[in-house]
Amino acid sequence: MIANPNPAAPRVRGAAARLLDEEYFQRQPSRRAELPDPEPLLANLSRCVVEAVAGARSLDQIARWVTDDVYRHLSKRVVLAARARRATGVSPRRPALTIGSVVVCEPADGIIEATVIVHDRVRTRAVAIRLEGLDRRWRASAIGIL
Repeated sequence: MIANPNPAAPRVRGAAARLLDEEYFQRQPSRRAELPDPEPLLANLSRCVVEAVAGARSLDQIARWVTDDVYRHLSKRVVLAARARRATGVSPRRPALTIGSVVVCEPADGIIEATVIVHDRVRTRAVAIRLEGLDRRWRASAIGIL
């Protein structure tokens, strides 16, 4: 039996207790002042995403920096790109990438929307990323490769 640490406080039970637990233990939003500079993460995450789609990097390596929805979306894109490479007989290669300009916008406290220009030898891509501050670190809640 667990003793009630504060006997004067009423005990919460049932569905209300589950809701309190979920609210307490779910990811907590962070303010911008509590978060590190997002630009290094934006550049590295853009590079990793383009390399994963090219077949040169495992998507698992960026799992901790993206939300579950983003991971599922990128996973589908990586599978489709791998099928296209197999159909055309192209083997995966690590692209020689350079990061160009990074444009950052902050629509709300603790939320960053950015576009990162990624140059390859053959093409230039724009990677759009939305970062949200959760538990005092950035997590990508949306990523699009153009």
